[in-house]
Amino acid sequence: MGQALYRKYRSKSLSEIVGQKHITDTLSRAIKNGQISHAYLFTGPKGVGKTSIARILAHEVNGLPYTDESIHLDIIEIDAASNRRIDEIRDLRDKVHIAPTSAKYKVYIIDEVHMLTKEAFNALLKTLEEPPAHVIFILATTEAHKLPDTIVSRTQRFTFKAIEQSKAVEHLRELAHKEKMDISDDALELLAVHGGGSFRDAIGLLDQIGHSKKTVSRKDVEELIGIAPEEAVQGLLDSTLTGQPSDIINSLENFTERGIAPAQISKQVSGLIRKNLLENKSADVKRYTQLLADLLGVTSSQQPGMALEIALFNANSFNAPELIAAVLPVKHVGTPPQSVPIVKKPEEKAAIKTEESNAVEKNDDKPAEKEAIPVIQMVEGEDISNWWPKLVNNIKKHNNTLYGVLRLAHPHLDGDTLLLSFAFGLHTKKVTDAQVNLVLQEAIKALTGRDLVIKAVQDKDLKDKIPAITNAQAFSAPEPEIQIPEPAELSEDLSAITSIFGGGEVLES
Repeated sequence: MGQALYRKYRSKSLSEIVGQKHITDTLSRAIKNGQISHAYLFTGPKGVGKTSIARILAHEVNGLPYTDESIHLDIIEIDAASNRRIDEIRDLRDKVHIAPTSAKYKVYIIDEVHMLTKEAFNALLKTLEEPPAHVIFILATTEAHKLPDTIVSRTQRFTFKAIEQSKAVEHLRELAHKEKMDISDDALELLAVHGGGSFRDAIGLLDQIGHSKKTVSRKDVEELIGIAPEEAVQGLLDSTLTGQPSDIINSLENFTERGIAPAQISKQVSGLIRKNLLENKSADVKRYTQLLADLLGVTSSQQPGMALEIALFNANSFNAPELIAAVLPVKHVGTPPQSVPIVKKPEEKAAIKTEESNAVEKNDDKPAEKEAIPVIQMVEGEDISNWWPKLVNNIKKHNNTLYGVLRLAHPHLDGDTLLLSFAFGLHTKKVTDAQVNLVLQEAIKALTGRDLVIKAVQDKDLKDKIPAITNAQAFSAPEPEIQIPEPAELSEDLSAITSIFGGGEVLES
C-alpha cells in the first residue's frame, strides 16, 4: 500500500519545518541551552505542524532520532477527543510519577486538548501545578479559547500561523518535482488557496490529483475540488450587476449541472468581489457591501440554493431606479409588521410638530382619528400590471425572500383567482406554502381591498423568457397619491451602513 505524501515528506527535525520559523527557532535555542519547560501549549489552525513539532520536540529533548515510524515507551500520545473523561486523566496522573524507562524525560503529547471535560481539566491541573521533574507535557489544540485560563497560565504558549500562500506553493512545487509530476504554476496556486493555509490539506489534494494523471492543469484541479472556473464566476457577477434575473438563473443552473454547491459559489463570488475592491475595479462600494452581507448567510441557510438566488436578485434589483413608495402594512403570520421609517429634514420635522400642536388645541375634547390608508380600487377586467408592480415593491419592505421569488412570477388575474406562473418548481413550491400564501393574500387585500385566491404553477416554457415584471417596470408603477417628504441626503459612510442594517430616522444633534 502506498504512503500518503504528507506522511512520506513529513519533517523529521525542527530545521525542516516550513512556515513556523518563529516557533522552531525559539524551541531550538531552548533545547541548546537546556532551558526546557515542563509544559508547552501549541495552538493554531489545523494542518500547520502542531503535532509534527510536538513529536519532534519530544524526541529532540531526549536526544532520540525521529522518523514517522518512531515508537518509544517514554513518549506517550493521547487523543483527548476519545480519552476525554476524568478516569483517563486520573490514570495519567498516577503514572506520571513512574520514572522513564530509558529516556531522560517522559513526554505526554495530548492532542485536541480542548475536548477534555471540566472534571478532566481539574485533574490535569493538579499535575501541571506540581509536575515531576522527569515529565514534560505538550498540549495541542485548534480551539485555544475553550481551554481554562488556569491550564493556559501553567504552560509556555506557542501560536502557530496559517501557512503563507507563497510558501505553500513553493513547498508543493518541491514535492511535485520529487514525485516527477508535471503541474502548472496556476494549478499549484489553486491548490495552495484551497488548502486554506493548511499544509496537510494542500498536500493531500496534490496527492489526490497526482494519482489521476502526471500532467496537471488548473482545469484538472478545479474539477477535482469542485470549484467553478474563475471566468464563470465573473460571468455570474456580471449578470448580477448588469443583467436580468433570468441570466442569473441560467448561470446557477450551469453550476448545479457541474455539481458545484451553492456555498462554494457564494464563497467564490465573495472572493471575486473582494479582489475587485482591492484592485479598485468598482466604485459601487455600497452595492458590493450589501451583496457581501447577504452572501454571508448562504452557508448557514437551510436552503442555501434559495438563499444564494435571493442574495443575487437583491443586488440585481439595484439596476432599476427605485422610487420612494407609500407605506402600506403587510400582515405577517406569527411576527408583528415592521414599519418603514422615513428620513425627514429638520425644517419638515418642525413644521409637522407645529401642525400637530395646532390640531391638539383645536380638538381638545375629541379623540384623535387615524387617517385611513388609501386603497387602490380595482375594476373588473383591469390590467394586473396597474397594481402588481406596486405589490411586489411593498413585499420587498417586509420579506426579501418572497420579493425575490415574486419578481420572477408571470401573474394572470382570472376573476377572483390570481394565477402565478414560474419557470422553476422551487419558486412554485415557495408560493404554495400555506403561510407564504396567506402573507401574499393579506398584502393584496391591504393594497387593493380585494380577497383573491392565489394559485402557483410551474411552466417550464418560461425558462428562456424574461420575467413579466422586469426591474424597470417594478419601480415605475403608478403610486397612490400620498405626500412623502424627500429623504435627507445621507453621507457615503451612513449609506453603506444603512444598506446592511436597514433604514432609520436620522436624528439631528
